[in-house]
Amino acid sequence: MKKLNTVVLLVMAFFGSSFIADKEQSSFEFTDVQAKIIRFYPNPATTVISFEFDKSVDKSYSLQIYNFIGKKMTEIRVNESKITIPLDDNYFRGLYIYQLRDANSRIVESGKFQVNK
Repeated sequence: MKKLNTVVLLVMAFFGSSFIADKEQSSFEFTDVQAKIIRFYPNPATTVISFEFDKSVDKSYSLQIYNFIGKKMTEIRVNESKITIPLDDNYFRGLYIYQLRDANSRIVESGKFQVNK
């Protein structure tokens, strides 16, 4: 029994220490990321939701809205500093995810809002 405990402790020590990051390799740099979506309102939304964007938002960006199970509900090209999206009968009560994407379809910013009908 003592041998088994010793072996278990040695294995745990070996595998546990292999997941500790070296200080030289763990240099993660934070870049100065500025939010592109200044605000969205109202939250919870009932009939419309508005998004206000920073002046630096590229006109090639698109705003996509997904329901909580992943179905794309809306996709709009960002061509103004404020976009208002009507929440038609396809928007039911629940959580929705918004994603601001660049021209290469990479997510620039994302978040969630609630629809309360």
